[in-house]
Amino acid sequence: MEKTPLFLLFFSLHILLAPSTAIAAAASCSIGVNYGFWADNLPPPAQVAAFLKTHTTIDRIKIFDANPDVLRAFANTGISVTVTVANADVPSLAKLPAAQAWIANNILPFHPQTTIRYILVGNEVLYWKDKTVIAYTLPAMKTLHHALHLANLTDIRVSTPHALSFLAASEPPSTGMFRRFDAAILRPILDFHNRTKTPFMVNPYPFFGFRPETLDYAVFRPNRGLYDKATRKNYTNMFDEQMDAIYIAMKKLGNYEGVEIVIAETGWPSAGDPNQPGVSLENALSYNGNVVKHVNSGKGTPLMPNRTFETYIFALFNENLKASVSERNYGLFKPDFSPVYDVGVMRSTPAPANGGTPGKAPPSGDSPAPAEKKWCVPRPEASDEALQRNLDYVCSLGVDCRPIQSGGPCFSPNTVRSHASYAMNAYYQSHGREVYNCDFEHTGVLTSSDPSTLSTRVISPS
Repeated sequence: MEKTPLFLLFFSLHILLAPSTAIAAAASCSIGVNYGFWADNLPPPAQVAAFLKTHTTIDRIKIFDANPDVLRAFANTGISVTVTVANADVPSLAKLPAAQAWIANNILPFHPQTTIRYILVGNEVLYWKDKTVIAYTLPAMKTLHHALHLANLTDIRVSTPHALSFLAASEPPSTGMFRRFDAAILRPILDFHNRTKTPFMVNPYPFFGFRPETLDYAVFRPNRGLYDKATRKNYTNMFDEQMDAIYIAMKKLGNYEGVEIVIAETGWPSAGDPNQPGVSLENALSYNGNVVKHVNSGKGTPLMPNRTFETYIFALFNENLKASVSERNYGLFKPDFSPVYDVGVMRSTPAPANGGTPGKAPPSGDSPAPAEKKWCVPRPEASDEALQRNLDYVCSLGVDCRPIQSGGPCFSPNTVRSHASYAMNAYYQSHGREVYNCDFEHTGVLTSSDPSTLSTRVISPS
């Protein structure tokens, strides 16, 4: 979801199972998760890797960058990693030498010790409507694909994830159709997937499509269902409805129904603002637990029977720096590794990690002394042009920039330097607080003096 950092994964069932039954039935299911960093209290990647390996059946993760700390941490774990090229970096990779350099810097130092499964070129580029990024997405996909083959890394595949806003119609599924502008962009992308045998990645979120009267339909509880007269198919959940609408749209566009579909994000928040419709732990458990079981079942959908879907749930952790209560509560786990709820991914007996003893929790190390608080701010000599590039880059990554948009609590003073200060610090605080995360091509600097008198101006490291 790293959309205001966008989100992630799915599965289905036609009846609501009691939690204990759902857990037992899904215990052997494999699933992926979106691993985001929009928080200031997350454990180090090495602890995360050890926990996932020893205590869960999660066998793949997806990150929204190519963080080297994560790639190092997941070496030799058997857990595959999907990395992402930030939207702002997409145009620069449209030429082969740049793509080869990106592979050399971000993939070759880690693979194959770390299993890198996909390289994603941007994130929901059609949703964000940046015409430059959209225009260069397919060229960058092609050059990265070529660069991977030149490096003899043919096991790594290239794709780009799409929000379902690309659909002009989806209910009933037989009406599925891409929006006119998006269809012109998607046709050559689907040609690329068809030719390279790479997956078309989508982010279905029934949470954003339900109405009060369709809540049970959205979260896999017993409901009246939907009958599609055109296909004569019955639908008992919104997940299948959305997936089949995508399938129909692909078929109408050019008989691309043979292209593999991967669910890059799907999820449901477990808490939200007061009186926010549909948000509860019960609904999150029902949706995510059933979607995990459904995508692993091999049942498929009414129009895609007997299929499993590679799926990445959004999200691994609750992330406390996101804007709204619901956005902060998509996680399967709290930062201390305790489950928010169990969708069936916990091992009954922890597996050994690197020869460790079964049942032993991942090492946490000595408790460090409290670190000095630091903020990332622009250098005094940094130009507005450079700071605007920083601002565009950070906001394109899914960092929540709404507080500095018109009407937001941090919009004033309305200057490039003020807005860039907020964005650069937000990036630094949410990406591990490493010195290099405040470099910004030598336009950022760390300070131990709080640069703000307004509590909303700069995100606090405490």
